Formats: sequence, structure tokens, C-alpha cells
Amino acid sequence: MPNFYFYFISSLPTLHFQSRPVFSFKNFLALAKEFIPEEDFLVLSNLPSIPDYPKAGDLKLIKDWVSFDTALHNELVKVRAGKIHAEAARYLRPDGYVSATLAQTAATICRQPSLNEQEKMLDKLRWEYLDELAAGHFFDLEYLIVYAYKLMIMERWEKINSADKETLLKEALNNN
Repeated sequence: MPNFYFYFISSLPTLHFQSRPVFSFKNFLALAKEFIPEEDFLVLSNLPSIPDYPKAGDLKLIKDWVSFDTALHNELVKVRAGKIHAEAARYLRPDGYVSATLAQTAATICRQPSLNEQEKMLDKLRWEYLDELAAGHFFDLEYLIVYAYKLMIMERWEKINSADKETLLKEALNNN
């Protein structure tokens, strides 16, 4: 059961928002398995994604991330429901992070005319919150969790940027 956080984290490339990922999340996990204890690897390989948020686990950093992202989702639901005069309550998720500025930030982002630009701004906001969560964590599991979530954001944008937009548009038009 290795415990070489210092060596592993020192070897990882720095991640930058909107840049291409140097390796996939799957490859990241394969590398991590060689250097971190099995129980930490299990946490890392089972990070909750948006549909799995009820399974957030016990680690404070993961709970904080889930709470923030849930609150962001809830604020977006409120703004978007208000635009179409719909009831938002049935789409809200319980247990969100509370921030005085998150509602205003979500409203500002939703005013962007481009959906692509809205998504970039939302992921930039997530990235910045992950930076806050990483403060004080340098060579530990929490650092790797933040790294993993950032890598997931980068992979998402890699898929978006490499998608065949013409084919997607044709499919969307044919489905209507």
C-alpha cells in the first residue's frame, strides 16, 4: 500500500482552465493507483458526479464541493424558471451552499446571449471554487480530489470543442 503523495503530486502537470487535458481522468486514476493508499484511491475513483450527489461521502472537501455545485444548480433553476414564469421549487435540490453573491452571479451568467459562453462562465466559477477548496492542501488526498474535478471540467470542454458541430446541428434540426 504505497503512500507517495509528494512524489505523485510533484509529477503532475499544472492544469489551466480552458486548456487541453494532458491525460484523461481514466489515465490519471491509473497513475494514482501506483502512488496512493488503496482506501484513498477508492475515494478518488468514486467521486460523486452531478447525478450522484446524494452519495457525497464523509470527506469535508467533497461535501463542500457538492454543496456549492448544488447551490449553483439551484440558483440557475430559479433564474431560468423566472424567465419562463414557471415554478422552480420542484426542480431544486436540497442542501445547497449558501452565498449572498451566488444568486447575482447566476443571474449575470444567464444574461449572456451565448449558451456556450454561459457554460464557460459556469465552469470558470466552479474552477475558482475548486481553487478555494484546494487552499492549504498541497500533497494530500484533498489536492488530488480538486485536481480530479478540474480534470473532469477540462475533459468536458475537450468533448465540446471536438464535437462535430455540423452533424449535431443537423440531428437537432431533424428531431424537431
